[in-house]
Amino acid sequence: MKSSEASTATLLVLVVSLPILSTASAQLAPVRRMPFAEHVERYDNPLAPPRKLETSPRMISQFGVFTSYQVNVDANHQNIIGDAANECVIAVDPTDLNKMTIGWRQFNDVGSNFRQGGWGYSTDAGLTWTFPGVLENNVFRSDPVTKFNETGNFFYLSLQSNVQQSFFCDDLWRSTNGGQSWTLLSGERGAGGGDKQWFTIDQTNGPGHGFQYQADDGINCSGGGLQFQRSTDGGVTWQSPISIPNGPVYGTLDVDTNGNVFVGGEGNTFYCIRSSNAQIGNQTPTFDHITPVSMGGDLSSGGINGVGLTGMLFLAVDRSGGPTNNNIYMLASVVPSGRSTTDVMFVRSTDGGLTFSAPRKVNDDPVNPSKWHWFGTFSVAPNGRLDAVWYDTRNAANNTDSQLFYSNSTDAGVTWSPNVAVSNSFNPFEGYPNQSKIGDYVTIVSDNTGGNVAYAATFNFNPNRGQHEEDVYYVRVFPTGGGTPTPTPTASPTATATATASPTATQTPTATATPTPTDTPTPRPTPTPRSEPTPRPRPTPRPRL
Repeated sequence: MKSSEASTATLLVLVVSLPILSTASAQLAPVRRMPFAEHVERYDNPLAPPRKLETSPRMISQFGVFTSYQVNVDANHQNIIGDAANECVIAVDPTDLNKMTIGWRQFNDVGSNFRQGGWGYSTDAGLTWTFPGVLENNVFRSDPVTKFNETGNFFYLSLQSNVQQSFFCDDLWRSTNGGQSWTLLSGERGAGGGDKQWFTIDQTNGPGHGFQYQADDGINCSGGGLQFQRSTDGGVTWQSPISIPNGPVYGTLDVDTNGNVFVGGEGNTFYCIRSSNAQIGNQTPTFDHITPVSMGGDLSSGGINGVGLTGMLFLAVDRSGGPTNNNIYMLASVVPSGRSTTDVMFVRSTDGGLTFSAPRKVNDDPVNPSKWHWFGTFSVAPNGRLDAVWYDTRNAANNTDSQLFYSNSTDAGVTWSPNVAVSNSFNPFEGYPNQSKIGDYVTIVSDNTGGNVAYAATFNFNPNRGQHEEDVYYVRVFPTGGGTPTPTPTASPTATATATASPTATQTPTATATPTPTDTPTPRPTPTPRSEPTPRPRPTPRPRL
């Protein structure tokens, strides 16, 4: 159950203060190329005064064969009117696919941008969700990251600050009961890190098994620039930070089956940076491969997402054990040269990150400088299939109303399936929690038959404000022949905190003027593998803006 005190906050991308979109149809904010010199969380508003909570039926939004279920609901599984939630990350228990948790930035009232660390959990494969509250009441938090290990424990890395903004530090929480409750492992601010942080866990059988690694963008706990940190005791303590060469920011990290750690991000160009000895506990991690990568454009902020980013760089490693094992993949929504809107671009490495393919566009609509393909993200299934999702405006007459789209690849990203819309259309400008953006990213976790997506959308209508609200949703995506949209629910061995509400107490979203999708994506034969594309010449490094 949410606290009755209001909360919201602002994640502002600095160097240039971008105009705030004051109305749902306001002019787009200027597009800025990333990376910026700073990216700072700001404490702009105090807690809003307590208010009486009003509710409405939770939203279940059906689009073709895909169903989106609202996650940020009250104890009775009802939508809470007047709050906001965005920037959502999902973790799924690999030992029981029915158990999931999603973390997000929780704004208890859109009148204040004070935000907290919200989360919800599901024990029935995403059909219903319980939102017990926030990690700590009245503690300013942002930039949630959730992960899981091979035994089904969940971890939540959260950025914390104060009114004076005298620190930007992370702390790490663990759940051993499927996300129903969390224990602070690191102590307050004990995980180091900073803004914007990502982390990963070594799940190999090598010497680094269980080690945790995180990278931040330089506005951090130690004040020492872009940094990498390691925990060798499951997140309880974190070793002193190490500078990352070439300053790649706004990117994730992953571990291959040999225990090598790879960090992706954009500096003066995109980079894939490897540490082969981070897995050796008695050695200080060093970076032995620094590979420039062309993604066919640059990260950006502004435009369709106000003061927010239009996407981050996602890096993931194939650990399928098959012929594509240890391939390294990178995907991002980038602004191509000469454009002010974004495409979803993908590259891969088949030689341990030494070289990368030429960038390939994943969104398959014709190039249109007015259309956005933003918040691109992806994951690698245990069987090696790639699942990508993103927000897309191709069906919008106003070029801003967005839908979640999906594509997959079964040949290591050489070819991608025809793009499929998986959500109803929504207006990304509505429901701002006193802040002009809908977060900075969405996430997906894949299994062998499909992908589990956490995303923010504005399907619920708030009659008190005369506009829609930002809420968090779960949707199951899947390729043709990928099985049922959700795994078959089974009884949870652990009692849930609240009784499960009937899924029929829902409302139907307002119909949108978008083309009706085909219920089932067109089957596509597995393409014949072909040789790796020849990489393009690497661009001359450009100065940071």
